[in-house]
This record gives sequence, C-alpha cells and structure tokens, in this order.
Amino acid sequence: MATTTATTPTTNTANAGTAAAGASTTARTQLAGSFNNFLTLLTTQLKNQSPTDPLDTNEMTAQLVQFASVEQQIAMNGNLESMVALQQAAQLTAASPMLGQRVEVQGDQLPLQDGRATVRLPAAGAARTARVAILDGSGKVLREAQVRLGAAGQDWSWDGKDANGKQLPDGAYKVAVTGADTNGGPATTSFTVVGTATAAERVNGALRLRMGAASYGFDAVRSIAGGG
Repeated sequence: MATTTATTPTTNTANAGTAAAGASTTARTQLAGSFNNFLTLLTTQLKNQSPTDPLDTNEMTAQLVQFASVEQQIAMNGNLESMVALQQAAQLTAASPMLGQRVEVQGDQLPLQDGRATVRLPAAGAARTARVAILDGSGKVLREAQVRLGAAGQDWSWDGKDANGKQLPDGAYKVAVTGADTNGGPATTSFTVVGTATAAERVNGALRLRMGAASYGFDAVRSIAGGG
C-alpha cells in the first residue's frame, strides 16, 4: 500500500489567512494614504477658499461617505476571505477519513501505486469493447489493451509494465478509453480510475485529493470503496 500522508490543514489555513490579511492590510493602507491626501487637500482648500465661492459641503460630505463605504467593504472582504479559509480547513479535516481508502474518481490521470493501477469500465451499452491506452506525459502509448465489455461493470488492472515488459516507476500516467460497437465502429463509453487516497490538500485556493502522484478535484470523487 502507498504510504498515507496528508497536508496539514492548519498550515494551509495559516498561509491562506496570512495572505488574506496581507491583502486587506495593503488595501487599508492605500485607502488611509488616499484619505490623508484628501484631508490635506480639503484643509488647504478650506483655508484658501473664496468667501464668494465657498466649498460645496454636499460634495465634501459625499466624498467622506464614499471613503467610509470603501473602508467598510475592504474590512468585509477581509472577513469573507478568512471565513473561506476556515471553511476549507474544515473540509480538509473532514476528508481525513478518506486517506488510505480505495477511491474511485472521474479523470484521465491514472495513479500507478506500488506497481499497480486500476481502470473501472462500465457495462456494455452502445460500446461492446473498449480500448484502454496508457500514455506518458508526451502522449506516447506505453501499453494498450482491448477489453470486451460485459453485462456488468468491470475493473481492468495494469501491472505497471510497458509493451516491452519493462516495469515503469510509480507516478501519474494518462489513460484514454475509446469504445467500439459490434461492427468495430466508434461508440461512446465512459470510465473511472481507482486508487488509494494519500493526501488532501489545498492548491491555489482549491481543494484537491491526491492518489500518489495524481491529483483530482473533490468534485471528481465518485465513490469510496474502503480497504486500502
């Protein structure tokens, strides 16, 4: 079984919270600078205004209200960013029971873990057979197989070897499945991949599930089979 690891939610949350706080602080600093400049200009204008053409108090009040509104919006955005970070940390914590479990996901990344990988094929429909191709990062076909689809779904297992029998290292490979009908013509089919969940992490603000070197969005999870 692949070693079970997990990205620490606390660390990710702290980083996200720091980034959100930094952005809000910068915005507040810029607003404060603009507001101070505004007050300086306002004070200078009040000192030098013409008695026959005084400063429009309505315009001055409107500008003060605008500054206050922007300040409140910046503070609200900072609070929302902190809430999102905390919510995602809670989701990471909730995902921890998945680690070490066999998970089925929708995606074209196939995790080779401990020298094995699994593609889950559907029952026969319009497609009666399926061609499963394993490719490397450059798109080169490493291994392929023709699988006859049956009355129920089935798993196709890859032993991690290429067409020449060479054992390939664990990692994330690309998988492509194309269907064919009874006459050998193209037919639509689907597939999922199955692997052992090894980590839950947050990448660029999005939650990701890792199975070895392969990474998926949590929305790609289709089932948790259990039994690592």
